[in-house]
Amino acid sequence: MEKEAALCGIVETSERLRRHLMELTVKIGERSVYFPENLLNAAEYIETSYRAMGLEVERQEYSYADMTAVNIVSSIDFSEKPTRTYVLGAHYDSVDGTVGADDNASAIAVQIETARRLVQLREKGKMNLRVVFVSFALEEPPVFSTAFMGSRIFARRLRETKTDIEGMICLEMVGYTCDIPGCQGYPLPFFFRNYPDTGNFIGIVGNFKSRGFTSSLMKAFARNPQLSAVSLTVPFNGWILPAVRLSDHASFWDLGFKAVMVTDTAFFRNPHYHLASDTMETLDYHFMASLVDSLVIFFEGI
Repeated sequence: MEKEAALCGIVETSERLRRHLMELTVKIGERSVYFPENLLNAAEYIETSYRAMGLEVERQEYSYADMTAVNIVSSIDFSEKPTRTYVLGAHYDSVDGTVGADDNASAIAVQIETARRLVQLREKGKMNLRVVFVSFALEEPPVFSTAFMGSRIFARRLRETKTDIEGMICLEMVGYTCDIPGCQGYPLPFFFRNYPDTGNFIGIVGNFKSRGFTSSLMKAFARNPQLSAVSLTVPFNGWILPAVRLSDHASFWDLGFKAVMVTDTAFFRNPHYHLASDTMETLDYHFMASLVDSLVIFFEGI
């Protein structure tokens, strides 16, 4: 019965994830800076999803060029005055010319469904924990690596307000798998190490400061037999291996926060990276649902 219940949970979560992808990539479509109305529609969809769970939402608006960008921020407190805070973040924009299913609607869908599960968990008991959900604007080019990235705006606010966090989890492309031997690639320095050559695992990438955080995530994820995880720790905030800096976690690394990127490894696995072929039909929803389970296991065990 326990296995059947778990399977039913995976199936239900998979269907919810699929519906989010339909809204973000089909009904809304491309979410690049060249389609500002679509970006705002995506932000509204995310905000509505959180409000439907009974959560409050803050819109962190800022200006870029001639448009208004907005980070969507929500949170769950598991006690009256929690002293430990984690950030679960993902960008919701897409690169020019693609609807961005894996990059990065997959991550937004997982973020929303993790929040849904944690709302249910909050009703069962108290923990000394706050989880902040941030859906970032403007991660993709031409804004990438500028001061106008949504994650940089948010991380700077944390620093300016002297807000402490235990760690930030960046969800970056979390929906693509491949099972053909050799389909999984790696940056050259790691190509010959004993890493899997098939792409059916989730990667966790941290810097040296985040070693303990990475270890805690790996231990929690190991409790989920449905999803294997592989970790990588990089020195110097990843500057010697630029490929590991290509998402919002780097905004937190650079300001001294502990942060990790949880990823399907992007272009090292997914041949549709930054192409029009990055569509919802290419994704593995069971894989994504299993990641939701692993994230819930992590937060539940803190």
